[in-house]
Amino acid sequence: MARIAVMIIHGLGRQKEDYADQLILRLQHEFDQVMVMPGAAKQYLDIEPVFWADVFEEREEELFQQLVVSPQLNYQVLRRFVIHYLADAVAYQPVEQQGHHYDAVHRTLSEAMHRLSYRNGPETPLCVLAHSLGAVIASNFFYDLQYPSSRTPCIIDVTSALERGDTLTSFYSFGTTLPLWSLRYHDFSQPIQVPAKRAHQFFPGLEGEWVNFYDKDDILGYPLRPIDPAYGVAVKEDIEINSGNWVQSWNPLSHGGYFHNRTMNHRIAQGLARMWTWVNRELP
Repeated sequence: MARIAVMIIHGLGRQKEDYADQLILRLQHEFDQVMVMPGAAKQYLDIEPVFWADVFEEREEELFQQLVVSPQLNYQVLRRFVIHYLADAVAYQPVEQQGHHYDAVHRTLSEAMHRLSYRNGPETPLCVLAHSLGAVIASNFFYDLQYPSSRTPCIIDVTSALERGDTLTSFYSFGTTLPLWSLRYHDFSQPIQVPAKRAHQFFPGLEGEWVNFYDKDDILGYPLRPIDPAYGVAVKEDIEINSGNWVQSWNPLSHGGYFHNRTMNHRIAQGLARMWTWVNRELP
């Protein structure tokens, strides 16, 4: 039986390598519930978190020491928060030459996809879960794969359809800042294709989906369909949820609460279950 490859991409701010542990546990629980089968998630899903924060971490900390600690500026805790949040977005900006942070961040995705392909096979269907700036990173990464240019990411094994992005079948974004990035472009009418254009070569008739989750109290998370008519077509649903616990859910702190949201995890689990069932159906 084929498994589903699931790649998780974190967002802004200081992150730890185990950032996705709770999300994985909750998603596995919801998947087991949907499949009505204890242990189904561990058997049918291969989940690979991407950790790209260390690309910026050292330089951001140096900046904090130079600009905040040494001059003994006030509100150091708040300034550390601002530096690690804003600096991520600024540092990720692409520049003319190759070999900068934009490419280094994308390399972490390529490496994750290589591991997924190695463990599950080169034609395994791929699902992406991406939070905040991570959804921007995912969008840029797959855009660069789907519309090759000088920015095309490094593909470790070019014979792997998964690593080429050709088996991308579903994309779940949450708390995304992607609409703000539309301001960088005169024309923002070419979203990534989900499922990928070539996915139907491997999964004929499969209906993939791009579903976006947002909390109206989250000042960094937005719906995607209103950006442009093309996004209205590409994104199946913008789903409003109430992210975070009682401390977070009614204010901007809700941006950090998506991973624990049952409504979101249950909806993603339903999508994964449909995909797994379709891929593993008995053909006549």
